[in-house]
Amino acid sequence: MSDKQAVATIGVFARYLTLWVALCIVAGIMLGHLFPSLFAALAGLEVQHINLPVALLVWLMIVPMLLKVDFAQLTGVRRQLRGIGVTLLVNWAIKPFSMALLGWLFVRHVFAAWLPAGEHDAYIAGLILLAAAPCTAMVFVWSRLCGGEPNFTLAQVALNDTIMVVAFAPIVGLLLGVASIHVPWGTLLLSVVLYIVVPVWLAQLWRWYLLRRGGQQTLDETIRRIDPWSTTALLATLVLLFGFQGQAIMAQPMVIALLAVPIVVQVYLNAGIAYGLSRWLGVPHCIAGPSALIGASNFFELAVAAAISLFGLRSGAALATVVGVLVEVPVMLSVVHIVRRTETWFGQQGAAEIAT
Repeated sequence: MSDKQAVATIGVFARYLTLWVALCIVAGIMLGHLFPSLFAALAGLEVQHINLPVALLVWLMIVPMLLKVDFAQLTGVRRQLRGIGVTLLVNWAIKPFSMALLGWLFVRHVFAAWLPAGEHDAYIAGLILLAAAPCTAMVFVWSRLCGGEPNFTLAQVALNDTIMVVAFAPIVGLLLGVASIHVPWGTLLLSVVLYIVVPVWLAQLWRWYLLRRGGQQTLDETIRRIDPWSTTALLATLVLLFGFQGQAIMAQPMVIALLAVPIVVQVYLNAGIAYGLSRWLGVPHCIAGPSALIGASNFFELAVAAAISLFGLRSGAALATVVGVLVEVPVMLSVVHIVRRTETWFGQQGAAEIAT
């Protein structure tokens, strides 16, 4: 099955995207209130601030794309230096600083009267922590949903993770004005292993077995059969995330809603910059889509862990990063929808350009 056919199979889901997201959000909040002990128990299943049920669902989401990754074709990614450059520019030179500006604008000025004055600094700090780390795992999902080139996506995520190891603390320290930032290395390293190393290794073993047993046709058929896993796991993730935070949403709905505004603006701003630059530079759509999505999404597990370690579990910074968790999936899905609807803005170049 070709990539175009694979994208076509999610047409029904994409067509009713808003409905599915809304239903999952409502279901998550309701279930969180009806069964608080169950969701508390599920939320407690974590290692280094990484929730294991969510991690399992992420695996189910990203396996269909990782099966498509052909390491023999990764060298072709070098031909897409413009796409890589766009993503790196947005992730490391624009996103953290634009979020600091948006946080200052909305928290200290636009919404200052409606937010607790004593928490203004903490809210801004949480927003900065959220923007300072690019997404690791969910990018594979967004890329798959918009028909992104899997080899490019993997290479770009691996590059971002490498940069994050050395750049996260200095950028956060600069923006927060703190001389020494405690980086939750356990969360950072475990997430790389859990969301990239292990699933890529297992997917490649599975790919090798399928190709050896029945060739490309067997591989394509398997990808087609497991493709619904990704959509189902994505919807289940929405229910879980909103179930975990259902009580917080109901307890502080105004604060949650106001903090969501700069996060949503930041996502669309950075996605738009990356997408627009990609089109201007003549990047193929299968590269421009992942570039925009990688440039807009956030590594919320790391942000939450860093906020808790720096400011405490009940701090405004921790709450701001949690809002990022709640906003991430539905907003990024809307960006995916926009990317898919604007494919005609780009030429006919595609994934074949990378493989040749």
